[in-house]
Amino acid sequence: MQKRILFYLSSAILFMSFSATHRAPSDQVEWMSLAQAETAIQKEKRPILIDLYTDWCGWCKVMDKKTYSNKNVVKYVHDKFYPVKINAESRDVINFSGRSYQFNSRYKANDFAIYLTQGRLEFPTTIILPADGSAPQAIPGFLEPKDFELIAKYFGEGEYGKTPFDKYSRNFKSSW
Repeated sequence: MQKRILFYLSSAILFMSFSATHRAPSDQVEWMSLAQAETAIQKEKRPILIDLYTDWCGWCKVMDKKTYSNKNVVKYVHDKFYPVKINAESRDVINFSGRSYQFNSRYKANDFAIYLTQGRLEFPTTIILPADGSAPQAIPGFLEPKDFELIAKYFGEGEYGKTPFDKYSRNFKSSW
């Protein structure tokens, strides 16, 4: 009897540890650090997608719940981008591309957020850092999944820099 109980108990523990390490794909975007994205882009060129947010921003929270948990968005972002979430008001030093960015008390934001948005701080802002190293592309405001699809696919399918956005958007066929 004791051997049977011990067998079931150890089987349950083994099952729980296996299921904890082998989870099904997430139903939310799995964000990486900026340092992880910089390392990853050296191995495989992809755009970096940055969700620039603040703790007090209500629309940022809505975008997390509505857009970044949409199954199509999650899959596409994981397949085509290196996703990074950055608090624009971070007081931590942010290192990127050989530079260090500090908190800017005048703007009450980190200089990295100011750099990404060219000083136009709006939240949420979706930032795309193209894989070719060109300037950050800031898309301010809340994006529904259908609006996010157009922008994500423009960059994710490599049309940025090849096709003008207005032409791309006219011919775009949504599949989400």
